[in-house]
Order: sequence, then C-alpha cells, then structure tokens
Amino acid sequence: MTSVAPPVFKPFTLTLIQLGSIGSDKAANLHHAREMIMKAAKSNSDKRPQVVVLPECFNSPYGFVHFPAYAESISYTAGKEYDIQASVSESVKMLSSAAKEAGIWLIGGSIPERDVETNNIYNTCTVYSPTGALVASHRKVHLFDIDIPGKIKFKESETLTGGTTANYFDTEFARIGLGLCYDVRFPELAMIAARRGCHAMVYPGAFNLTTGPLHWELLQRARANDNQVFFSMCSPARDMTAGYHSWGHSMVVDPYGRVLAEADENETILHVDIDPEPFHEVRAGIPVTKQRRFDVYPDVSA
Repeated sequence: MTSVAPPVFKPFTLTLIQLGSIGSDKAANLHHAREMIMKAAKSNSDKRPQVVVLPECFNSPYGFVHFPAYAESISYTAGKEYDIQASVSESVKMLSSAAKEAGIWLIGGSIPERDVETNNIYNTCTVYSPTGALVASHRKVHLFDIDIPGKIKFKESETLTGGTTANYFDTEFARIGLGLCYDVRFPELAMIAARRGCHAMVYPGAFNLTTGPLHWELLQRARANDNQVFFSMCSPARDMTAGYHSWGHSMVVDPYGRVLAEADENETILHVDIDPEPFHEVRAGIPVTKQRRFDVYPDVSA
C-alpha cells in the first residue's frame, strides 16, 4: 500500500456486533445482519458509533464445505473506485446500503469470495465508508488448518486460498488495520500494520470452544502490547446447534494490553469508546517503537 501519512488519531466509538442466528439461508442471514447493523447504529444512548464491525463468515455457516456454495464474486481492486450498482455480490450491496443509511464506517466481517479469473475462493473482509463506498478489502492470509486430536480438526485449505497482502484503511479519525481470525496467530501482519501507522487493528474471527478459552484473549492482548495499538476481534455468537461452535467473547484491548470490553457468548452489541490518550501515553513511557534494533533483526514492514 502507499506510504501516505496516517490521519491524526482522534476519539471514536467502535461497535462490535456479535451476530447470532447464522444459518443455511443466505437471504435470512443478510437480512438479520442488516437489522443488527441498523440497531447497532442507533443503540448507543451516549453517542453514535463511527465504526461498526460484523463477525467472520456472517452470511453463511462456518465450514470449509460451505464456502464454495456461498461464495460471491466481488472483484475489488485496491485504489480503484468500485461500482456498487454493477456488483454481482448481494452481500456487498447489502453492506454498502447499510453503511450509507446508517452513516457509519462498516467492517463487513467476512464472506466467501470467488475470484472470477482464477476461480479461487477466499475468506474476504470488505470495508465501507459512510457514503457506502467499498474502500478496502482483506483476504485472509493464514488459513485455519488445525488438528487437535480428540477435540477439533479443521482445514480451510480444502476449499480456500490464502490472500497475499496486508491491508488497512484510513478514516477521518484513525488508520485501522485488518486481519481475519487465524491471522492473529502470526504477529507479522500486526507488526506491518502498526509500523505503517495503524492506530487500531480489527480482526473479525471465529475461534472455537477449544482454542477460544486458551488463546482468544491472550493473542489479542499480545498483539496490542507488542505493537502498542488498540486491538479488537469480533466473533459470531455461539450456536450449539451449528456444525461449528464459536467461542464468542468479542473483545477490545487497549495499547497497554488491558481488556476494555468483552462480550459473553450470546448475540449482543458492544460499544467501546476509543481514546487516543493510552496510545500516546504508552508509546512515550515505554518507547519500544523507537528502540527496535533493525541492525540485529529485519524489519518485516520494510
């Protein structure tokens, strides 16, 4: 991405939608997601949220066997204006319309995306401005391939291809980096984003009942502390009747690694005020951003 200076970091409200009732009916999933976006935009009594976030795989059941059937073509190219009206993606059209109607920045969780040229399928997050413009996307870089005997086996690479870029977007109040779920286990993406001026990182994700209790909070606090940025992950609500059981516990962590807010496992909307003061304070008091030794080890953001 280009090396444009980041915007001045200003206070804003980050709102996470821990979405429930995600089933096999895509139209119903999109309808419910839209309802919750509009509810989130109006449910904060103190102030209107500036950034609203949906969870990973909000338009389909979470499972590599489902991705091909629910995949949509997006064909977004970074830096080029995207024609929403000409889009063949019903999810993109819904998200754009909701962002515009609510007047919010919308991080649209993720959907399965089919590349029209290669036929590859990606797990893709799209981002919309308050005018409804599609301004950024992130294809999940690290695919969720794990096998914990007796507990969980999952292999996204059966149907998905990994993305090849690190991504962020600029608002009028902050630069926000993007990732998806398993990306959080690889610190390099967050390092790159932070060193390119991101003030906050948002990763829609869906940990499970094995990895969630172990690492959901730990990884977010680690990435926040490592890079002295705000860090947040937005999960689907837990549904024990579904094939995949999400951990829930959508969360926001500050640059000191302190948990500012955490949901339980149920469908909910979480509003969190993001104050730039801890960002500046920790970087002044513990100035690791100025003390790195790139003569000893490489700068992954270079």
